[in-house]
Amino acid sequence: MQGTDIGIDLGTASVLVYIRGKGVVLKEPSVVAFDVDTQKILAIGEDARLMIGRTPGKITAVRPLREGVISDYSVTEKMLKYFIQKAVGRRSLRKPRIAVCVPSGVTEVEKKAVEDATYQAGARDVKIIEEPIAAAIGAGIDISKPCGNMIVDIGGGTTDIAVISLGNSVVSTSIKVAGDDFDDAIIRHIRKNYNILIGERMAEDIKINVGSAYKRAEKTSYEVKGRNVLTGLPEKRVITSDDMEVALREPTGKIVDAIHNVLEITPPELAADIVDKGIVLTGGGSLLSGLEDLIQSKTNIPTITAEDPMKVVAIGTGRFVEFLAGYRED
Repeated sequence: MQGTDIGIDLGTASVLVYIRGKGVVLKEPSVVAFDVDTQKILAIGEDARLMIGRTPGKITAVRPLREGVISDYSVTEKMLKYFIQKAVGRRSLRKPRIAVCVPSGVTEVEKKAVEDATYQAGARDVKIIEEPIAAAIGAGIDISKPCGNMIVDIGGGTTDIAVISLGNSVVSTSIKVAGDDFDDAIIRHIRKNYNILIGERMAEDIKINVGSAYKRAEKTSYEVKGRNVLTGLPEKRVITSDDMEVALREPTGKIVDAIHNVLEITPPELAADIVDKGIVLTGGGSLLSGLEDLIQSKTNIPTITAEDPMKVVAIGTGRFVEFLAGYRED
């Protein structure tokens, strides 16, 4: 009897679930809201995200994953179970076979925690795959050939950079600078320059609308709403994309430096392949306007963003399951 094969992109910001034969069936924020007194979970995913920064004292909305790693084991397990059931439904009589991707820099202990949480959430078999390899497969790159491909996967909590050849990472690094750091940089910049305090959700809206890693040809503006730290009163202020380019220089600079460091230790033959093929960006963080231009200007290597970059890792994880199922059908 055929069980379900599932690929899960267990991200700091979002969880995506891929089901064999159906594609990505679920994409929800990795947020859980629960009652502090009773420890009862009240909402998971999008419903919980809407509560961030807006809950009364006894209800708290948390992200059980920090920088790509499980920070709260029991909450992660419940969240996984919820997403798996929501994606598969209760039809399946047989437990699913699940592949989960993790950042390339995680320790064996952290990998084991993900594996255990997935088994507890109802898997019959668990495979762990590193994020850059999943991203490369999902971006449609044939990683089985002996040639170098450079993947930069910018998620919510980590940026994974790898040069892949013959199905494995030859050189890789994982830095704890990604989409969440873009939000933090925006919050700091607006507080420092305008004395306005804004929340996580406002910062994300600003990043999506006027965030920029490179000077835009046409300046765009956005209205910021927050609380003035001097008067304590709500305030509105219009900011521009040029302003955000300044705010985001530090985190984007760290990503460029990490790419530089990986290129420096890449074997020359593979480096030559990368110059020809370019750098491929994946992950939600790669949607930041101007990031391609910034990386290209600093490395002199053509840089492209994969199609539908947020889903690439989940698709790659799912295809990895399909690949395993192909030679080991049980």
